Amino acid sequence: MKHGGDLSLAIERFGGSAVDWLDLSTGINPHHYPVPKELSFGTWTSLPSRVAEEQLISAARRAYQVPAHLGLAAAPGTQILLSLLPSILPEGPAALASPTYPSHKAVWQRDGRMPMELSSVYALPADAKIVILVNPNNPDGQLIDVKSLLEIAGTLTERGGYLVVDEAFADVIPGASILPHLRDENVVVLRSFGKFFGLAGLRLGFLAGPQLIVEKLSGLLESWSVSGPALEIGARALRDTEWQEATVRRLVDEMADLTIAVSEQQLSVFGGTPLYALAGLRDAKGLHEALARRHIWTRIFDYAPTWIRLGLPGGAENLQRLTNALSDAREEL
Repeated sequence: MKHGGDLSLAIERFGGSAVDWLDLSTGINPHHYPVPKELSFGTWTSLPSRVAEEQLISAARRAYQVPAHLGLAAAPGTQILLSLLPSILPEGPAALASPTYPSHKAVWQRDGRMPMELSSVYALPADAKIVILVNPNNPDGQLIDVKSLLEIAGTLTERGGYLVVDEAFADVIPGASILPHLRDENVVVLRSFGKFFGLAGLRLGFLAGPQLIVEKLSGLLESWSVSGPALEIGARALRDTEWQEATVRRLVDEMADLTIAVSEQQLSVFGGTPLYALAGLRDAKGLHEALARRHIWTRIFDYAPTWIRLGLPGGAENLQRLTNALSDAREEL
């Protein structure tokens, strides 16, 4: 499975319609930010305005605590941003902490720079110029502390290189982000909007980094790359700190409930974030397919046949449905 969230494969193989399925294959918040019923006049009918974009950037800069000296750009999702990284960063060998989100490896490989895979981020190859880290990591949730990140960034800056930090899931772990601590290090940070705010279909993401890098990125992005609705809804959500704080608490509580329920079904939860749990068992593929026959879609990994990842069910009723399905699937297997 290249990415989670597309039920078409599940429906094709196991039947049903989208409404029949409980999709746990993503790390997207099941409790989305409340989309306003009415948007400002012209949001749908006019081209996105410069003022609306500036308001979004201002809200994102405050929400993500981006230092004033760094540039910040918005794009239609972080997927397009990570695909442009080889074009805006210097030439030279790249290295990637692995295993992690597979698209990072794919974009550098497509650029002709097969990244070296790091077993430990604390032992950088001597010739690495670009190092890509997902923090917290997807899918295991491993978190690298800010002090260590800054040390890695300092080493790469001395080489004329860059550290790339993908903080797609940092919203749910207060204090995880490197952004507030950056000074003159060569660091590029990706932030995803859709995962934490539960609005993945809005397609919105951000890149923060040195002004020169952000200017190069802006030159590659087309005019009006972010839609009017995304500009307005994104700015509103990023300014809503009360909703953000309450949502983090809610997700932590629900992940605790999910961890207990999964553990009681003899699955060993050994990683994750408040948006997904990573569990281990001997036959992850068998359990994945047994759950799919019950119209519950999870995520498994070709490189780790004992891993299965489950997103939050989104409430007590869905959690009970998952628990029952796990019990039935275990008996079947």
